[in-house]
Amino acid sequence: MPHPRLFCSSQGRIALALVFLLFLGTGAHPPVPATLTSRINAIISDAPVNSALWGIYVVDLQTGRPLYRLNETSTMIPASNLKLLTTATALDVLGADYRYTTRLHHVGTIENGTLRGDLILEGAGDPTFGSQAMEGPDPLVTWANQLKAQGITRIEGRIIGDDNIFAEEPYADGWDVSYIGRESWAAPAGGLSYRDNLVDLILDAPQVGQAPTLEEEPAGYLSVRNRVTTRGRRSHNGLTINRPLGSETVVLEGAVRQAYRGTLRLPVNDPTAFTLHAFREHLRRAGIHVEEASFIDIDALDAPPTYDTETPLLTHTSPPLHEMVPLINKASNNFYAEQVFRTFSWGGTTNGSGRRVVETLSQLDVPVRGLSIQDGSGLSRKDMVTPEAMVTLLAKMYLHPARDIFLASLPRGGEDRTTLEYRLVGVPAQAKTGSLGYARALSGYVTSASGRPLAFSILANHYSAPSYRIQEAIDAIVVELTAPSDG
Repeated sequence: MPHPRLFCSSQGRIALALVFLLFLGTGAHPPVPATLTSRINAIISDAPVNSALWGIYVVDLQTGRPLYRLNETSTMIPASNLKLLTTATALDVLGADYRYTTRLHHVGTIENGTLRGDLILEGAGDPTFGSQAMEGPDPLVTWANQLKAQGITRIEGRIIGDDNIFAEEPYADGWDVSYIGRESWAAPAGGLSYRDNLVDLILDAPQVGQAPTLEEEPAGYLSVRNRVTTRGRRSHNGLTINRPLGSETVVLEGAVRQAYRGTLRLPVNDPTAFTLHAFREHLRRAGIHVEEASFIDIDALDAPPTYDTETPLLTHTSPPLHEMVPLINKASNNFYAEQVFRTFSWGGTTNGSGRRVVETLSQLDVPVRGLSIQDGSGLSRKDMVTPEAMVTLLAKMYLHPARDIFLASLPRGGEDRTTLEYRLVGVPAQAKTGSLGYARALSGYVTSASGRPLAFSILANHYSAPSYRIQEAIDAIVVELTAPSDG
């Protein structure tokens, strides 16, 4: 049987808004049934989950009535629940149809198939540019083939990367240094980025006692030292990645079992240099000879070329924002979140992005006292939100012009290929997960047994219990919100 839907008519939304603001504004709330309160209290007071600092807020969206509240005004680490703030701000500020345009400029001459002068790749901060997370043709391959089709067979001059749409802040304040350079979900942000700023290392181990073969894609960017050995089929795989901070040199050590074939996805250190390197390789594969070209970041030039008055040689336009938002919320894609976060920034800085989020929330009448917004993904342990702010934002987005897009971006309980794939199966919930060390979160919407839409935020911090027990408790609370009530 299909779940009750979390939707209402436009007239109903206006009525909900008035009622919700009335109840939140006056602070006067009718009494709530003790049964729900006692059931939730029983869940979080049980050992070992009672070791956590819990922040919980649940509101009936039809009446504005709080159904449960605990530490709802306390600031807590939201982990990936912060992506709700990022995507809501992006939809409000940029609009659901916003697209990125990356441009290839030429300053010089073209004669007899030879392109002389400067080629400039002007980045737009597009997270989808060559991305493996979204289907579509590779723009650098397309550009190389288009240049070849125009009769270009040789390039003499510089190929310059302009990444100045964003400040040089690849990582946000509060990221764990152990993520950087090692984890595929912690790739750096950049104004000129390509292929999620990740390099694939494909290992194949056919022979015991020998190092597995190693294939790199795109080839030749990382300097990889392969010290891995191959053991018998019953051995365990154990790889260690050693990489100096800020380096493109990687040392792989450890052992894999025979017949192992797997892929390591490693972040690059310099997105602009990586993009330029990949473009050079695609030009060569297209049959274009690159003659002593200098591949350089525009910031390294004493006299950068002026090109903003020129018509671009080629352009690439991204899919619309509303196709990216589900990747951020359903798949919890950190790279997309960070790129979008910087896109709506004041000045292209993370600080400007954080201020833009707070300003947008204020305009939506979301309480912002105590909020700390350091990044767009929630990887920063310096991010701080309150359950009250989260639920109020959810209530505002429930009535927002981009409501349907926002709701559709949230995972449903048990939905395949989302972060709720194995959680809340059969439960009428749509919610964003969040996880960091000693922090778990779930915020979103659920339908009660009587068919009423509820907004909730459940944050757990600073616990000593196993994380899976905290997650089970969070899910148990959501299930209780769908149970029949004596009240």
